[in-house]
Amino acid sequence: MKNLLVTGYRAHELNIFSQKHKGIVYIKKALTGKLIPLIEDGLEWVITPGQYGVDLWACEVVISLKEMYPQLKLSIISAYSNPEEKWKDDKKEFYQQVLKGVDYYAAVSNQPYSGIWQFTARDELLFRKTDGILLVYDEDAGEGSPRFFKEKALKKQHAEGYGYISISSEDIQSIADEENLYME
Repeated sequence: MKNLLVTGYRAHELNIFSQKHKGIVYIKKALTGKLIPLIEDGLEWVITPGQYGVDLWACEVVISLKEMYPQLKLSIISAYSNPEEKWKDDKKEFYQQVLKGVDYYAAVSNQPYSGIWQFTARDELLFRKTDGILLVYDEDAGEGSPRFFKEKALKKQHAEGYGYISISSEDIQSIADEENLYME
């Protein structure tokens, strides 16, 4: 696998409203645990839609992994220009900070948000440009935006052998539990 799409829940879908939320640490550890073997197996690009939540935390993980794996590249492909325009200032600052570590940034549509077609076009491009997906999603924990990525990925997996790797809430919880055992 050379090119990997990484995405998952938006922060609000996880009831995370601050970058200081302790759950982010465990999500990032779960991402790191899945990414390292893929990098060591030849992964070259991590590509994400760059939405606020798992996408940007994955970007942070990749940026830190680039110190150990300098050949690794990071890309954000957003659906439309200036997706952060209506975000609160702290989220905007976080996004701008992440963008500094990105190797390639593009928007599928060079205009501001004008319709769902922009997301559809972005998702089609992301699936076309990648060999597999790493998805943070757990339908047992409730529906969310990643459901559409899962459905598309599984269809593509069945048709073309597209890679599908998931991280569930149980995976993240076991990392948290394991760490808390060491803390006691």
